[in-house]
Amino acid sequence: MTEKVAITFQGKTFEFPLVEGTFGEKGIDISTLRSTTGLVTFDPGYMSTGSCTSDITFLDGEKGILLYRGIPIEQLADKSNFVETAYLLIHGELPTKDELSYFNHHVVHHSMLHEAIKNLYDGFPNNPHPMAVASAVVGSLATFYQNEISVRDEREIEITIHRLLAKLPTIAAYSYKKSIGQPLPYPDNALGYCGNFLKMMFSTPCEPYEVDPVAAKALDVLLILHADHEQNCSTSTVRLVGSSMSNLFASVSAGIYALWGPLHGGANQAVIEMLEAIHQDGGDIDKYVAKAKDANDPFRLMGFGHRVYKNFDPRSKIIKKLAHQVFEKVKVHDPLFEIALKLEDIATRDEYFLEKKLYPNVDFYSGLIYKALGFPVPMFPVLFAMGRLPGWIAQWKELQADKDFKIGRPRQIYTGKSTRDYVPLTDRG
Repeated sequence: MTEKVAITFQGKTFEFPLVEGTFGEKGIDISTLRSTTGLVTFDPGYMSTGSCTSDITFLDGEKGILLYRGIPIEQLADKSNFVETAYLLIHGELPTKDELSYFNHHVVHHSMLHEAIKNLYDGFPNNPHPMAVASAVVGSLATFYQNEISVRDEREIEITIHRLLAKLPTIAAYSYKKSIGQPLPYPDNALGYCGNFLKMMFSTPCEPYEVDPVAAKALDVLLILHADHEQNCSTSTVRLVGSSMSNLFASVSAGIYALWGPLHGGANQAVIEMLEAIHQDGGDIDKYVAKAKDANDPFRLMGFGHRVYKNFDPRSKIIKKLAHQVFEKVKVHDPLFEIALKLEDIATRDEYFLEKKLYPNVDFYSGLIYKALGFPVPMFPVLFAMGRLPGWIAQWKELQADKDFKIGRPRQIYTGKSTRDYVPLTDRG
């Protein structure tokens, strides 16, 4: 017998079924709540609202678990690569050798942008934020491929997926090159996904460029760690836009804008700025730890704690090890990294942080790695978008195939003026 939850309102009792997930998590199915009771739920930030069922990503914030299609993130970061992980997220299973070869071939050979797109870059100011450029250019792809943007044609969707995965690194690199006044390079199809992006970012026509395998591997792991994370702000945005049957280019463009916010994709930038502020103030870590503990002080330690994880973020364990490898390889003795290590040591031993479960999260180290690899701070959220793209695609694709597909339309509780009459301008004083 299906377990149900009862709600009593105005002397009447209404029952609603439970929806149970793979690992036993339960939710109340209130899809008929308004039609049967006249009530709606009030849940600012949707902290207690499940907007969908999904087969893609599972995370347990209490236990520090993150799974992509059932596979632990630790295994994917250690044994897989970003392109294979993207296939897993989008198609639901690890690819066969032939499937991966086909997928990789099409991702590689869609990497070049239409020459007319370069005109868009000429129209931007000299130093635009790369996230604004990335979103605008991704949205513009719908004008270049307007005959292939059906949301119900599987072949057109497949081509669009290939194009997005292939072209976003080129779009991102071009936004950086435009900001520093360097020529826009063509992709190199002989290189891997991350190696090609690094070459487009940092090479110049006047001298040879050799991809550092440590840098390429580090970037590959970072993209895997960011590839999906359940129903976060940007993913929910992609789903909401996609629920109007808007095409994948438009939906991803909206997701990039949602990711841009400092509370989402800009978090690792905030970590770098905090570490720089501590360094410029003499590096007195104890002073800033005390400030973080002071409820009357507005200062907050960035990169600690997570809205979902109430344990150690499993991605941060992987990324800490990666950070050490990168810093050792590039021979960077960054005082910010030393400050970060000391902060982490304090936070993992101090009773205050342990009690509040303020563990270092993925943003704590990712910015330091990007910085060591030579990426400017404004590119940090763009790199996040590159990593999150497979998740956005998978979530959009899952939504379109959902048997319960509906356009997203949240309700509200109106608290404005009650009904009143219009007052002519001459009578308003």
